[in-house]
Amino acid sequence: MPGKIRQYFKDKKDDVQDYAGGSGVIGKLILALVVVYLLVALVLGMIWSSEPETYSVREHTRSVSNTMEREPITGFATTVTMIRIAETLLDKPGGYISNDIFPPGLWLDNMPNWEYGVLVQLRDLSRAMRKDISRSQSQSAEDKDLIIAEPQFHFDSESWAIPSTEAEYRRGITALKRYLDRLSSPEQADAQFFARADNLSNWLADLETRLGSLSRTLGESVGKASVSDAVVNMDDGDPLAEEATGEDVKTDWTKIDDVFYEARGSSWALLHIFRAIEVDFRKVLQDKNAMASVRQVIIELEGAQGEMWSPVILNGSGFGVLANHSLTMAAYLSRANSAISDMRDLLSRG
Repeated sequence: MPGKIRQYFKDKKDDVQDYAGGSGVIGKLILALVVVYLLVALVLGMIWSSEPETYSVREHTRSVSNTMEREPITGFATTVTMIRIAETLLDKPGGYISNDIFPPGLWLDNMPNWEYGVLVQLRDLSRAMRKDISRSQSQSAEDKDLIIAEPQFHFDSESWAIPSTEAEYRRGITALKRYLDRLSSPEQADAQFFARADNLSNWLADLETRLGSLSRTLGESVGKASVSDAVVNMDDGDPLAEEATGEDVKTDWTKIDDVFYEARGSSWALLHIFRAIEVDFRKVLQDKNAMASVRQVIIELEGAQGEMWSPVILNGSGFGVLANHSLTMAAYLSRANSAISDMRDLLSRG
């Protein structure tokens, strides 16, 4: 009997050791899979963080018109460009990342901000198309496809499912394609594109506020006193007396790269939009002597798309040793905004 008991416990011990050994193998296998997954996610994250290249609006417009076998009439270039911008958001490497809930998209920070910058410009232009550019006057009916496209691009940018952001934006793209088909079709005269000075000026007014806000936030990366910080004290009769009452305004260091890549996305979208405007609004721009201003905007936006050689966004002081990428971007956007202001002034003249 004692021998049987010893054999029983020996068998149990062997079973425990076998189980522990099996568990160790499974644990190592799981660990190896996790490491491989993280390495793949890291590589994919680097690829997905690459910004899309700029492209020739004229060549793309010509290609689409040849494919559709349509003449590129007024409004064709702008509409085709809107479609291309929206499709780039969804079809670039990694697809649309802002609503990702799994790595590597979940970890990425720069590309979602780039996407948001592009999306803001797409939303503003789609609203201008629906509200002004496709209508002859304030009492005219809105275009039936732009009624669909404009709110689709205003859908929640971070919705993962039911419905997904991508599905809603593709509905907007489909509506824009229907509008383009009707606009360029000789048989359908119900789609319009009015390349007038007032229509362009209205959109430029909204754009000025967008770029002004971005430029200010970028410029505040190094901190500066706000206008309200200095209050002239007239109580003592000295008009030169000054009393500081506030604190420096400075963009939080955790938000500096967010604002920078939002500006990169906005300037990428605007670069192509202005190249399209140069085509579709050519007559009115020439009549108002505003073509030089458009080209100046394009030059500044091209500068804002310069190659990034630094792996991180540097935030050196204005005259420090390190570069300050935010101030560089702010300089380009401020000069573009100044040229836009000149454009609006020229367009408003008789």
